[in-house]
Amino acid sequence: MIQAILPIVGDLAGSWLKGKAEEKAAVAKTRIAKAEAEAEIMKVAATSEASWEKVMAKGSVNSWKDEWLTVLFSIPLILAFCGDWGREIVSNGFAALEAMPDYYQYTLGVIVSASFAVRSATKFFGKR
Repeated sequence: MIQAILPIVGDLAGSWLKGKAEEKAAVAKTRIAKAEAEAEIMKVAATSEASWEKVMAKGSVNSWKDEWLTVLFSIPLILAFCGDWGREIVSNGFAALEAMPDYYQYTLGVIVSASFAVRSATKFFGKR
């Protein structure tokens, strides 16, 4: 009787172990597929960002906006070295900018960031 039951129990145990092994293999395949999908998403995002930077750089080749912003940002720097009257003008100007609405200040930050193709700087302007 025991000799007749042992092969049946052995087959059941073997089937159960085989099922567990297949289940673990399926879980591993799912993890690998998820990791590959996430890697592809990151690759596409990086490629898109690089393409955006390239387009912005090409677009600014014949533009004066970078030079304009450089001159504009140099004015307070130069005035700061022109004695008390220059520093007073700079202080009053920055106080007036500080009184501007937040959306205007953020917009200025975005304009400067976009002009110089510095996308990461927009994160700084958003964390006031």
